[in-house]
Amino acid sequence: MVRRTVHIVLAGLLLIGSVQSASAGLFGHMAAFAAGAVIAHETDKAIRDHHSNAGGVAADGRYAAVSPESEALPNAKMTPGAINPDVTQQNIMETICRPGGYTKSIRPPESYTSKLKREQIRAYGYTDTRMYDYEEDHLISLELGGSPDNPKNLWPEPHHVVGGWGSYAKDELENQLHKMVCDGQVSLRQAQQDIAGNWIDTYKRLIGPTPVETEGRHSHSPG
Repeated sequence: MVRRTVHIVLAGLLLIGSVQSASAGLFGHMAAFAAGAVIAHETDKAIRDHHSNAGGVAADGRYAAVSPESEALPNAKMTPGAINPDVTQQNIMETICRPGGYTKSIRPPESYTSKLKREQIRAYGYTDTRMYDYEEDHLISLELGGSPDNPKNLWPEPHHVVGGWGSYAKDELENQLHKMVCDGQVSLRQAQQDIAGNWIDTYKRLIGPTPVETEGRHSHSPG
């Protein structure tokens, strides 16, 4: 890609020289200016293409990092998961399965999760330290009875991971497990264990072998 950029610039310089030599005066300068604009556009495009990530994912005009698959799961010692004692199998219809947005009423403030995210990105030792490349995720989601504010249930989950195993795929699994719990297909406890243990294995078992990682395709509120 760098070689292509150099070729574009060299070809453009030759073009400008030819135009100026062939047509002196006002029209020659105008033609040279137009040729220069084309070079600038193509060079900028080549540079942007070169700096794009492996997955070609753009986030709000900024190229997002694609994390290695090893970072798709949290560190089990740092983030083992924690449950909300106020949510039990007996009261799921009055809590997590209740229409009207139960999770919004218990979600911690962004001031808390943003500060924790910054601290945990350092603690996890991620190479990419840009805040916007991560979701401060509840390992056991709020809609599955996870603790809202226990740091052991929160971790900086990469949005984009090799193979598509990022935060959007986990959101899809959370929706599926929530539906199964509320429909009585699986117990609350089992769903909590399934997502806290290895959510990728659970995704493959319940949804399919390969995620379709697309931001915004789910109605789920993250975490």
